[in-house]
Amino acid sequence: MASLDEAIELIKRGANELLLEDELKSKLKEGRPLRIKAGFDPTAPDLHLGHTVLINKLRQFQELGHEVMFLIGDFTAMIGDPTGKSSTRPPLTRDQVIENAQTYEHQIYKILDPEKTLVMFNSSWMNGMSAADLIQLASRHTVARMLERDDFSKRYGSGQPIAIHEFLYPLIQGYDSVAMKADVELGGTDQKFNLLVGRQLQESYGQRPQTVLTMPILEGLDGVQKMSKSLGNYIGITDAPNEMFGKIMSVSDELMWRYFELLSFRPMGEIEAMKVSVADGTNPRDIKFALADELISRFHSPVAAKAALEDFITRFQKGAIPDDIEELTLDSDGAGLPLANLLQQAGLVGSTSEALRMVQQGAVKIDGERVEDKKCFVATGGTHVYQVGKRKFAKVSLN
Repeated sequence: MASLDEAIELIKRGANELLLEDELKSKLKEGRPLRIKAGFDPTAPDLHLGHTVLINKLRQFQELGHEVMFLIGDFTAMIGDPTGKSSTRPPLTRDQVIENAQTYEHQIYKILDPEKTLVMFNSSWMNGMSAADLIQLASRHTVARMLERDDFSKRYGSGQPIAIHEFLYPLIQGYDSVAMKADVELGGTDQKFNLLVGRQLQESYGQRPQTVLTMPILEGLDGVQKMSKSLGNYIGITDAPNEMFGKIMSVSDELMWRYFELLSFRPMGEIEAMKVSVADGTNPRDIKFALADELISRFHSPVAAKAALEDFITRFQKGAIPDDIEELTLDSDGAGLPLANLLQQAGLVGSTSEALRMVQQGAVKIDGERVEDKKCFVATGGTHVYQVGKRKFAKVSLN
């Protein structure tokens, strides 16, 4: 059984902000399982490692003996979360929501204990709310408070439209906490406003306000923008083991530690010992092997992780790719580049025509895989090892 200090240390691991810590300590001292809420809109069918930052924290609460409530926002997904958006976000159809939600339930149990997880849908209470009930809920918040939210404020100030239904999103997310009687709600840093609305509404309904824990947004493979499928800088938890292994190995040495803190279940003391080891001369590549093994074992199996490591070593290390590859960042203004242009800009060929000839001769590889399409186009957001012939290599990030 973890002590109070040990529990707080685990809860705060990797967190951005805890509001309010004294409140949480008071709740923990009561000795009862707390009701821990985290909501996810089923806006896409597959989860990536960025989503698992919150899910990992839910698992830690489970390990401390608390009740995890995984909320699928099937009702709010049909509104469309405006958070961080500079324009009105189109809502999903009911069929899209249902299809995506079904895949979430399967994927989260790669991390959470199904026996200790309560999956909930906010349509359960929102579908039963009448128009009068919704008006009564709206009366508990003000337009002035809504416009304190950064994205609403900017859009209002610049004359961009804000649809009335967008104001309903934080209200309904907040009401979810009332319906679920949440003691703690987790969310990304971009959700802070909505989480605080939950506190305010709980007080308005005579409940004890929830503690708010915000988690950082995980950077994608480029180390700059948040992990996103649309940006192509993501690692999907359903990615094939070899693909997942290669993507993890493409993470920069600096970003690797961020991934360890937010994605690994290793104790922080063990991770700190790894940092000391690297400072003393251990190759960071070997540390990434450990990270890749842990994540692939979690989402696939230890056998798959071992096979992916062996495949990587066969393709990349046995005389294939040296350790001291030049690392470059190329700017395409977010548009991507034809492979021939990328190879020229990376200094691997003298001209695009030479690049095309080398592709035709089978002498060009990306991450150890031969390229056969002369029209190959490289999207932004990823970091890959490009090889021309036997001796020319470059590790290129494309922005």
